[in-house]
Amino acid sequence: MKKLLLIALLLSSYLFGAINVQTASKSELMSISGIGEKKADSIIKYRKKHRLKSADDLINVPGIGKNIINNVKKGVKNKKQMRKMNKKGSKGGMKNKASQKKQHKKQQMKQQKKKSSAKKHKKKMNKKKASKKKSKKQTKKK
Repeated sequence: MKKLLLIALLLSSYLFGAINVQTASKSELMSISGIGEKKADSIIKYRKKHRLKSADDLINVPGIGKNIINNVKKGVKNKKQMRKMNKKGSKGGMKNKASQKKQHKKQQMKQQKKKSSAKKHKKKMNKKKASKKKSKKQTKKK
């Protein structure tokens, strides 16, 4: 019974230490020791075409070797990348939902301003055209 409990404890710590390579973001991948920007991009590119069931499937990604796979399995983090991520926020460099919503609202406001200014410009141009037509008609009548 004690052995089963010990095995269960080891497996749970093993599972929580590793990241899910199929769903991990670029910054999460880069937090693993040995994975930089280019390797993270190649993993993302590879997983768009192929399903990654486990960290062992990374062996098929160009530039990924056994050492990196072991780092992924064990959850060995890149210290420099972790510092950068901690500075950006507690969610691993990703913005929280509130700030994402704020940014989305800002983008929507910008788009609305562009649309309204385009409409105003169009109205202005139409008024100018109309005034030119009137002036041409008046000069023709004289």
